[in-house]
Amino acid sequence: MTDQLDPTNRRILRELVANARIPISELARKVGLSKTPVALRIRQMEAMGLITGYRAILSPLKLGLTHVTFMQLRLSDTRQRALEQFNAEVRKIPEIEECYMIAGGFDYLLKVRSRDMVEFRQLMAERISSLPHVSATSSFVAMEAVVEQSWSA
Repeated sequence: MTDQLDPTNRRILRELVANARIPISELARKVGLSKTPVALRIRQMEAMGLITGYRAILSPLKLGLTHVTFMQLRLSDTRQRALEQFNAEVRKIPEIEECYMIAGGFDYLLKVRSRDMVEFRQLMAERISSLPHVSATSSFVAMEAVVEQSWSA
């Protein structure tokens, strides 16, 4: 798949990551091609599964979600069925911005956004701690986001 990522495709991807609503004519001008080849390249990268969709990126700060907490979760059961149950339920909590299964001293790492410590504490007590098979949690409050970005080609 990376052999399809020539320098022009990479420039197209960088521009789309920066502004997915850029008009094809402007994108074509920026990458030095006409509209038809740019549109074709985009369709090919979509067909390859390299571009998986387009979405609006909201500002958590403007939405009042200024409190970021990272949580380590340990499960009491890590057999496949238990992991599937946990995964299905964790996806239902919109305040959990990211969730990763981790190899190491704990099982999952969560990034949780909330308005403040009071809201986080309630969320942790009522929703996160009661997720299937959760046996222990540790929380780490972020003081400042130094780098937050999407990947670009």
